[in-house]
Amino acid sequence: MSTEENAAIDPHNGEVVASIAYVNGRRDREVPIEEVGQYVNQDRSMLWVGLRNPRPELLAQVARELGACDKNQEEMLEPHRRPKIIDYGNMVLIVAITVEVEAERPIFGETQFLIGEGFLVTVRRGATAGHSPLRERLEASPDLLKRGSDYVASELLDWLVDRYVAAAGKIESVVEGAEQKLLIRGAKDSDIRRLYRQRRDLLRIHTVVSPLVEISRRLARVEMSAVDEHARPYFGEVADRVSRVDELFNALRESLAFAFEASLMIGQAAQNDTTRKLASWAAILAVPTAIAGIYGMNFKFMPELESPLGYPITLGVIVSICSFLYWRFRKSGWL
Repeated sequence: MSTEENAAIDPHNGEVVASIAYVNGRRDREVPIEEVGQYVNQDRSMLWVGLRNPRPELLAQVARELGACDKNQEEMLEPHRRPKIIDYGNMVLIVAITVEVEAERPIFGETQFLIGEGFLVTVRRGATAGHSPLRERLEASPDLLKRGSDYVASELLDWLVDRYVAAAGKIESVVEGAEQKLLIRGAKDSDIRRLYRQRRDLLRIHTVVSPLVEISRRLARVEMSAVDEHARPYFGEVADRVSRVDELFNALRESLAFAFEASLMIGQAAQNDTTRKLASWAAILAVPTAIAGIYGMNFKFMPELESPLGYPITLGVIVSICSFLYWRFRKSGWL
């Protein structure tokens, strides 16, 4: 969409990304928000309204123009932290949570899909990636776009999964870096704090991604007036993809746990090795310490005390015992 076209249909400071009427899968015209109600339930047409961080007044106006009930409007105005799906009979509201990665941390947003007869409304809050590339791809294939709003919704959910995959790729590189640090230099206090934060982020991603599997399966299996039976298999494919991506996030979380456990075992092995070395040298040094202590008690009658060879014999005994102990500890791998 050009800047002039966007300005022509968007007097709401960038809140309206698109408001387009399609006939037989081809772009017909830009529709002002005030006129969206006139393009609903028209034969062989579909209205696609895209909103980004809309004001409550604007969102309520669009929902009201399309005939949404009061509960539907209230649900769309509320912020969400978990995915959900609500069937209102003539409309279906899908709430999905977006995941983007910036500076090695996930950023969560919200995208709503309101599917109705002849129209689709998308509402983005906090999501950084827009739907323009998908819209352009569908507009290049009118046969796909004319299948209806339910099919477009399945494509949007599939596109959302692509964003999950991209986020997983970025997080995977972060996890690999953390694994290398943990295995090479061991776990320090800062590494443990970072590891906890990363595992916590992955757990949060799991809690916002996993419910989308059941939502997509429900769209694929449960009969809904706003979802045609020919569009259900596409939602089934989305469910399979979301399930695989969720398994990937879980695998990354487990990888961090395994890396931490391996780091602990490596540190424990190094500590045990140091302990064995210290114990070996303590045993070797205990021999001259004990003998010197005994002769230092200054008793009158002591072995070899009056002999001119007493001093060399005592040193020889000390050296012999210490050498034997050193040889034994060396042979056993303690030194």
